[in-house]
Amino acid sequence: MSKQGKETIEKFYECFYTDPDVITKYLHPDAKLTWNSSTGMRLMRYEDISAFAAEMADSYESLRIEVKNILQEGEEVVINFTYYVSTIENPDEEIPLAHFMAIWQIENNKLKNGHQISQLAD
Repeated sequence: MSKQGKETIEKFYECFYTDPDVITKYLHPDAKLTWNSSTGMRLMRYEDISAFAAEMADSYESLRIEVKNILQEGEEVVINFTYYVSTIENPDEEIPLAHFMAIWQIENNKLKNGHQISQLAD
């Protein structure tokens, strides 16, 4: 597999909040994400991820990603990043939201099966 898996995962996390078409561009219709966060484990499917993206768009004025690492081996891609946000109440201040590590299986250049962990930023 080419570098396309790395580009796919980076574009997904970079744009899923700002571009309503990102879900159809980068997420496989049979996508499944197991997400372990500070509030527990969630199993999310395509529709859940799409709804979550819409919720993020309504919750924040802006969202910026800072990617630390992207690694790829075969059909699996790993990304480590931090999200920074500006709230609607205070759009002039950017704060770190959370740190993430995600592993995704790529199928037909789309994210299919993912495992993600996150921790609130301090």
